[in-house]
Amino acid sequence: MIEAPWFYVLAVPAVLIAGISKAGFGGGVGVMAVPLMSLAVAPQQAAAVMLPILCLMDLFGVWAYRRRWDGRNLRIILPGALVGIAIGAATFRHLDAGLVRMLIGLVAVGFALDYWLRPRAAGPARAADPARGGFWGMVAGFTSFVAHAGGPPISVYLLPQRLDRTLFVGTTVVFFITINYVKLIPYGWLGQLHGGNLTTSLVLAPLAPLGMWLGLALHRRVSDAAFYRICYGLLLATGAKLLYDGVPALLS
Repeated sequence: MIEAPWFYVLAVPAVLIAGISKAGFGGGVGVMAVPLMSLAVAPQQAAAVMLPILCLMDLFGVWAYRRRWDGRNLRIILPGALVGIAIGAATFRHLDAGLVRMLIGLVAVGFALDYWLRPRAAGPARAADPARGGFWGMVAGFTSFVAHAGGPPISVYLLPQRLDRTLFVGTTVVFFITINYVKLIPYGWLGQLHGGNLTTSLVLAPLAPLGMWLGLALHRRVSDAAFYRICYGLLLATGAKLLYDGVPALLS
């Protein structure tokens, strides 16, 4: 079990942020959880501690958004995500976490800036697309395996469709409960779910329902327009944070 007090100073807000994001408020802000915890422990250990907590949060999320998801989009993105998880598992021991954070950050920042800066025509929303969805699903599966950072790639695919916000959140909830439970298998195979990490997860687990409750409360009180402005703003902020974390890895 991790005993350093500094770790828990960072881990408590990290778990709450992840719960708020999982419950449907804040879009990709949950991507900040592993980088925040990584200020105290190795990124691989932070990801291993977070995975059982995310699986617990997913159970609450699926109940809260039951029968409110887009089946067509899930059929498009889930197969690609499984391929991405397999790639992540095969390359896990050789990956540089800083470079992965930087790649995720570039995607998130680029997409958010495109939303904020490019003039928008009043045209139709983009339709679900197997080619795009398969690609971004694969990217999300890979980045989720490495750093639980699948939110930005999936947002890149889903947000332009302008789904009803509840349908949008429900679709991401079902997507992530599927891939997070699949990830338990390779994480266990790679030796990441040992007793020390699991005990730390158990200590932090009571924060999971609290974060979810906060996220659900915020989701119900924020309008559609404000919800998407907040999502893109937080996507920009988290992408910038990931870029900042990844620069040292690029320069080393």
